[in-house]
Amino acid sequence: MQDAIVIIPTYNEIENIEAIVRAVFSQEKQFHILVVDDNSPDLTALKVKELQKDFPQRLHLLQREEKTGLGTAYIAGFKWCLERKYDYVFEMDADFSHNPNDLIKLYNACHIENADMSVGSRYVKGINVVNWPMSRILLSYFASKYVRLITQMKIHDTTAGFVCYKRKVLETIDLDAIKFVGYAFQIEMKFKTYLEDFKIVEVPVIFTDRVRGKSKMSGSIISEAIFGVISMKLNSLFNKG
Repeated sequence: MQDAIVIIPTYNEIENIEAIVRAVFSQEKQFHILVVDDNSPDLTALKVKELQKDFPQRLHLLQREEKTGLGTAYIAGFKWCLERKYDYVFEMDADFSHNPNDLIKLYNACHIENADMSVGSRYVKGINVVNWPMSRILLSYFASKYVRLITQMKIHDTTAGFVCYKRKVLETIDLDAIKFVGYAFQIEMKFKTYLEDFKIVEVPVIFTDRVRGKSKMSGSIISEAIFGVISMKLNSLFNKG
């Protein structure tokens, strides 16, 4: 069994899915892929099924009946991977905002440098974001600063969605107790990992905004991330984990 798998959640990513799958499979290090598709109207899942003919043992598909949030898609993916024997489980977007060439950096941080979680970080060395408007860069940057202040995590990019987990982290965290479903999910997973005293390492990467397809970012997602952090922190003080 291959030791590493990349979870790619999708909703209307027909313009990106074939390219991102082939880019991951072109890496020198061999990765498997699990696409978690939320019943995309643009038939993203159908394209994945076609690609499975080219990659029958490496490309997997988990289809869900409806779109219920990024967090629930990843939780379903985590559980699927834990039922198999993968030692390293990755989160990655379908839109090339995360460079597949950086997968090996995150893998090596865990496999060689003994991190339990490695984070592809936009902010550990300055601000490495391409094609975002300044307003969105500042919102993301200061949101991460805010989360770092409230939670006391020593992580610069707390909202990053490009992550590698060692299997034991996902086995330790109570996945059914994860509360957030939007981008705050990324914060909560890091916070739960931090509370369990796992070693978290940030790996500098360059984040490039999507060229094709439509962003899923919204005001409600941002407010969940900002206002949910305080309740998450307070809850941890009274009930760790």
